[in-house]
Amino acid sequence: MPKSDDILHSILVVSSLEQFDEIAGRALARFRLVDYRKSASTARRCLLERYYDLVIINTPLRDETGRALAIDISLECNAGVLLVTPSEMYENVLDEVTDYGILVLSRPMVRGRLENAIRYIAAVQNRVHALEKRILNMEEKLEENRIMNRAKYLLMEQEHLTEDEAHRLIGKQAMNSGISRRAAALRILDEAEEANGTAKKRVGTGEGL
Repeated sequence: MPKSDDILHSILVVSSLEQFDEIAGRALARFRLVDYRKSASTARRCLLERYYDLVIINTPLRDETGRALAIDISLECNAGVLLVTPSEMYENVLDEVTDYGILVLSRPMVRGRLENAIRYIAAVQNRVHALEKRILNMEEKLEENRIMNRAKYLLMEQEHLTEDEAHRLIGKQAMNSGISRRAAALRILDEAEEANGTAKKRVGTGEGL
């Protein structure tokens, strides 16, 4: 049973054979976002225009073998790559691309093997996306802590507050204004910077002397 996030994966199929497109189409029936390209050059242009979770390459292509395209995608994108190659080339292709994290299938394929390979890569991509989200959340939390600490130290210096008092003051301003603690801390920093800039301007023009 496909997961909802599996269905939303974007997939690019690169193949010069209509017959393979039909096979891939059946294997990808549950996915909503599937594009088809006939050559490596058109696939490269497509990859510049949008992000894909999975790229399936049926080799050889019209303008190259397809191996270079697969390696380039694995190095430059976060997409999972599935390379389908004639059985007589399988061992050589496998040896060439495995270290790049590219999954290889031989053609002709046993029934169901393409579907299983796609399910496997989709599952890996789900884990990758989950990890990326966790990393992003951690980075955002670290940035929030950095902003909060700057605002607290500023209040401690200017208002002679303890760290706990400064923390509570930021929370109180956030609650009163209906904004997040991060936004309240940024407002404090912005107001201090603006006040500092105004003071420097006055000194520069001789005001108040």
